[in-house]
Amino acid sequence: MRVACLQICSGIDPVANTDAIARACHEAADGGAQLLTTPEMAVLLDRNRARAGAHIVAEADSIPLQRLQEAAKAAGIWLHIGSMPLLSEAGDKWVNRAFLIAPDGEIVARYDKIHLFDVTLANGESWLESGAYAPGKDAVVVDTPLGRIALAICYDLRFPLLFDRLGASRPDLILCPAAFTRPTGAAHWHVLTRARAIESGCFLIAAAQWGTHEDGRETYGHSIAVGPWGDVLMDMADEIGLSFVDLDFAEIARARAQVPGLGNRRDVAPLNMPPRGGPA
Repeated sequence: MRVACLQICSGIDPVANTDAIARACHEAADGGAQLLTTPEMAVLLDRNRARAGAHIVAEADSIPLQRLQEAAKAAGIWLHIGSMPLLSEAGDKWVNRAFLIAPDGEIVARYDKIHLFDVTLANGESWLESGAYAPGKDAVVVDTPLGRIALAICYDLRFPLLFDRLGASRPDLILCPAAFTRPTGAAHWHVLTRARAIESGCFLIAAAQWGTHEDGRETYGHSIAVGPWGDVLMDMADEIGLSFVDLDFAEIARARAQVPGLGNRRDVAPLNMPPRGGPA
């Protein structure tokens, strides 16, 4: 399977971002790709929540989503919208939602980011996603004509339990779009993406944001494709645009046969530890 990966520097205008993704659908199809994957917050990246809120609506009312469904259909390609902010069904908060769209334009899977980035970094950057976003609850894996595809988003990479659940379903491909900060990306991006692919014994592709964005943030880039043995098949570094990678799913069986970790997995009982400072 040939996959196209889009690395972009999304801004505060959802129309411009949507136009870029729609163009990429056709460019990816022209390059022979069956699937195009895009970064987290590909449609709108704006840390100014008052300004962003003017563009954030319920899924059924999202014009960018409808346009991208039409673009996927016109190009005849599978489209993975890494994520976009939408109003939650409860209507009280937003959700960070990914979509997998079939070549007929139909949505076949959606995933709400489970782990929210509530972090203060040493360089002074502070992020409190839970202040505006509701966390997702469900891991998502979907069978498609391309193979079995699992979905995650960005900060999810740091939580092995989610990937244990995804790996237990024996996926062929995990899509984990991101908008990693530069400090955390430089420190942990490559080791985390490779580890998650190795643990699951499958391919992992993580389309990423890169550059200095209109809202002032800086993202790390390095959109990456990793094989089931942990080998890096593609690393876009600081390149804006499309990159293509060909996946041979026969490698999955070979990797899982050599290290059958999924089959050897055992449940572990909860730790029985005394309270801190209590008796040993």
